[in-house]
Amino acid sequence: MDFLEQVKWNEDGLVPVITQEAETKQVLTLAWMNREALQLTVETGHAVYWSRSRQQLWHKGEQSGHQQLIQSIRIDCDFDAVLLEVIQKGGIACHTGRHHCFYFRLQDGEWQPVEPVLKNPDEIYS
Repeated sequence: MDFLEQVKWNEDGLVPVITQEAETKQVLTLAWMNREALQLTVETGHAVYWSRSRQQLWHKGEQSGHQQLIQSIRIDCDFDAVLLEVIQKGGIACHTGRHHCFYFRLQDGEWQPVEPVLKNPDEIYS
């Protein structure tokens, strides 16, 4: 059976993708893939996602240079969530210029940023 047929895509034809740094196991981001994005990720060895806001494929790092090189692709026991283990080029995974997207922590009932900006996003996306 084709591996794409085994994925339990949601009603929008998407599957959630957790992206983790292979060496450190740090969770970098949560994103989405459609069939084409997963197929391209497998074919190219680089992370390709589906941008829900732009309604288009998003080749991670195409503008910033912060590509994610695939080390392994896994799927959970229900076949409805994908895990990518990657090498994060440039050390920045988040569009805010941080190492990862989970930089807010709940402290005293408020979300507080607790990770530094490594590079100004205006410099990344100019």
